[in-house]
Amino acid sequence: MTTAPERARDDVSLRESIPPLHVWAKTFVVGLFMGTADAVPGVSGGTIALIAGVYERLIAAITAVTPRRFFDGVRALTPLDGGVSLDRAAAVLEEVDGWFLIALLAGILSAVVVVTRIVDIANEAAPVLLFGVFFGLIGASAVILFRAITVRTVPEIVAAAAGFTVAFVVSGYGEVLDSGGLIVVFGAGALAISAMILPGISGSLVLVILSQYERMSTTLSEFVSALAGAVTGNGLAPVVEHGTVVVTFVCGGLVGLFTISRVIRRALDANREVTLAFLVALVLGALRAPIVTLGGDEYDVVWNTATMEAFAGAALVGAVVVFVLDWYAVDLDLDAV
Repeated sequence: MTTAPERARDDVSLRESIPPLHVWAKTFVVGLFMGTADAVPGVSGGTIALIAGVYERLIAAITAVTPRRFFDGVRALTPLDGGVSLDRAAAVLEEVDGWFLIALLAGILSAVVVVTRIVDIANEAAPVLLFGVFFGLIGASAVILFRAITVRTVPEIVAAAAGFTVAFVVSGYGEVLDSGGLIVVFGAGALAISAMILPGISGSLVLVILSQYERMSTTLSEFVSALAGAVTGNGLAPVVEHGTVVVTFVCGGLVGLFTISRVIRRALDANREVTLAFLVALVLGALRAPIVTLGGDEYDVVWNTATMEAFAGAALVGAVVVFVLDWYAVDLDLDAV
């Protein structure tokens, strides 16, 4: 298990705080796997963090990031408070296990960029197969998650029914949400990032429920292409157009990470069984989303025998992937969350 520093040191220097290259590499690889998991609906990056043994460290590091420490770090890098001091900035990084977060985030972002590019291509070439795989990933994840919890008491049953209803109903308003502006993007970012740190609940699953998955995967791919185009002289207009959406999503994610995610953690501490029943039922209710999306105006899929067979076959592939991962690698213990 990767361990966090036992304590922060006020007299730490920048050079002393930088971890060895092999530690960076290990954390980066974990981030790659987490990003890959969170880029597709199904297995959560939080689950990968549990498997890799860094989940508790991740939660502790995120919790350690407070507004005071953030602004302390900013002041250390500006001439406003006694001049620029890399050593003071390093001390703040040590307090929040910052190098670990930076390496992990670098891996996650790298994987997300690559996977969303692949998803964008698949979305153009074979949307039925793509969303069939998503259906299988979501369905198998729901089976595994419900196997890990018990829904027996009245509050747990009510919470599960509420979670299922919320996901099922919201999934039916895809066209309304998909046409929403930056406010919808901001909210989707806040909710998706909050879900990413929970084992079993994928951030991209939240985007599928909110009908923002195709929008964000396409926008991110186009933003990366626009950046490459700007280097070769194609202008900055596409960068600004797509970058505005990406930055809005990231800002929403940052807000969600330090607000909604903390609310979820408190809810888990207050009543773990009821909260888990609600969250896991969201996954089951989200099974409607891929089908509704394919039936919308963007795809307008006709459900004939050939289409249903292709969708079912792809769903089977997605389900097998999750069940194989569960069989060989995942011993999901939600009580440890």
